[in-house]
Amino acid sequence: MFSLSNKSAIITGGGSGIGRAIAELFAHQGAVVHVLELNRSGAEETVKQITAGGGRAHAWSCNVSDQAQVKETVREITKLSGEVNILVNSAGVAHIGKLENTPEADFDRIYQVNVKGVYNTMQGVIVPMLQQGGGVILNVASVASTVGISERFAYSMSKGAVLTMTLSVAKDYIRENIRCNCISPARVHTSFVDGFLKANYPGREEEMFEKLSKTQPIGRMGKPEEIAALALYLCSDEASFVTGCDYPIDGGFLRLNN
Repeated sequence: MFSLSNKSAIITGGGSGIGRAIAELFAHQGAVVHVLELNRSGAEETVKQITAGGGRAHAWSCNVSDQAQVKETVREITKLSGEVNILVNSAGVAHIGKLENTPEADFDRIYQVNVKGVYNTMQGVIVPMLQQGGGVILNVASVASTVGISERFAYSMSKGAVLTMTLSVAKDYIRENIRCNCISPARVHTSFVDGFLKANYPGREEEMFEKLSKTQPIGRMGKPEEIAALALYLCSDEASFVTGCDYPIDGGFLRLNN
């Protein structure tokens, strides 16, 4: 079950965190993985890990907010692999701030990557998927898509857009055998979290990590590998009846917090 044998998968943000975990798992399950990263060295490190384990992967330097660059990269991937069967949009940036202290430049940066980046990559793959008779798109949203989270104004805006773009694409292309879903993680322990704590709470990293972990009713942060497992299901043929859905993976954050 859950084989991706000989399928071609594009993973944006696959150089670290959740994106890397998804890329590694997909390759393990037989996919030819194309890792898109602004930072090429991160993509190459993921590819190195995959190929060392016998998998197949390619690294691509690509700024997802640049539509022309995205389309050219997708064209090159299509030439190399023949088809684009799966797109996972994991690339994203974070921002902390309320409306009053969110500068226009920060708002635009979040929009360019988290919203326009998803739009660009989906638009880049939609024609190849139509031509080949189908495909799967999976977007990484957030619990912030549907609930208010303190001091996450711009980030919440962007993830709300990811959720609604997902629903629109799912409806528009359901007859063309293109499925589109999203997943909404709560806090996941990645290197970003560690860097955030070190920069903002020097000397209190352990204390704040424990505090943030407990905001999930389950009592801990998620693991990138747990998010990847859900992504694998949704991109596999076993999920062929699933489209237009948002899947929270949040340790009870949405429903069990009082």
